[in-house]
Amino acid sequence: MQQIKISESHAYYGDLHVLNNVSLSIDKGEIISIIGPSGSGKSSLLKLLVGLLLPKSGTISISNKIIDYTNKAHLNYARNKTAIVFQQFNLFENMNVLKNVCIAPYKIQKRNKEEVEEQAIKLLDKVGLKNKLNSYPDELSGGQQQRVAIARALCLNPEILLLDEITSALDPELVKEVLDTIRVLASEGMTMLIVSHEMVFVKELSNKVVFMDEGAIVDFDTPQNIFESPKHFRIADFVSKILK
Repeated sequence: MQQIKISESHAYYGDLHVLNNVSLSIDKGEIISIIGPSGSGKSSLLKLLVGLLLPKSGTISISNKIIDYTNKAHLNYARNKTAIVFQQFNLFENMNVLKNVCIAPYKIQKRNKEEVEEQAIKLLDKVGLKNKLNSYPDELSGGQQQRVAIARALCLNPEILLLDEITSALDPELVKEVLDTIRVLASEGMTMLIVSHEMVFVKELSNKVVFMDEGAIVDFDTPQNIFESPKHFRIADFVSKILK
C-alpha cells in the first residue's frame, strides 16, 4: 500500500530553491535512505513531510490523503502520521528520561498519563534504556540521548519515522548502539525515511535509496544499483569518494 506520494514538489528557503521538482512514492513498511552531498535537499525533504518546510507547488499525500500544509487540520493529520528525529537530541534538560518521552503524548495528544507512561517504559526497554528512566540528559552519553529521542518519537505512535542524520553528532563508538535500535524498528515493519552518511548501514538496511543533488532526485533505486552499478556519473563520483 502506498503510504507517501510526493508529486512535482518545489520548496524554497527565501530565494534558495531547496527542493526542485521532487517526485517520490513510498509503500508502507519500506525503508528508504536518502543520500547525497551536503546541501542537496535531503533534510529539506523530511521537513517537507512534517510541515516544517512548506511546498511552493506540487502535491503531497500521506496515507492517501492530499495534505494542504496551510490547513491546521491537515497539518495535524500529517504530524499524527509522522514523527521526526533530528541530528541534535533536543531533550529537555530539566526533565528526566521518562518525562522527556511522555511530555508530547500528554500535552499534544492529550492521552491518558498511565497509558503513556506504560508505553514509554516499554519503548525505553526496547532501546536499551529501561534502567535510565530517572536519569537526566546530562547524565547520559550522546548515543543514549539519541535513543531517548527515538523512543520519544515512537511514543507518538507514528506510522512513518523520519530520521535526519541521527548519528552524525555522535562519537564513532556510539554510532553502533543507535543503528542497532534502527535495525530493531526495521524488523518490525516501521516505514522509515533515513538521511544518513553511514553507507554500509544504508546498503544493509534500505529497500531503496534516493540520491539527491542540488535539490533534485537524481535517482531512486535499489542499494545494489546505487552503490555497485550507478547510472549517473554524479552518483558514481559521490559513492567512490564516500566509501573510500
